[in-house]
Amino acid sequence: MNISTVKKPTALAPIVMSLAGLALVLVHAARYGIVHEADEGTSAHLFQILMVAQVPVIAFFAITWLPRTPQQALLVLALQIVAALAAFASVFFLT
Repeated sequence: MNISTVKKPTALAPIVMSLAGLALVLVHAARYGIVHEADEGTSAHLFQILMVAQVPVIAFFAITWLPRTPQQALLVLALQIVAALAAFASVFFLT
């Protein structure tokens, strides 16, 4: 299997953004504890921006790479989805 598709910026950016969102949630939980606040803080807004900003990047990746290398592109898309689910799971379980 050739991993050259994984090295593309449009493949890595959503994964990095999801991992940054996961780290943001974990750091916030470690620093402030798990507290239910009436108002969302900066961490919540940054998390939301990171997760929403991935959508056009993932769409661009899918449009560009699925026709060229469908098997590798599907693996990258699966990795991107797993990374996003890990970030969302951290929010679900820690709040």
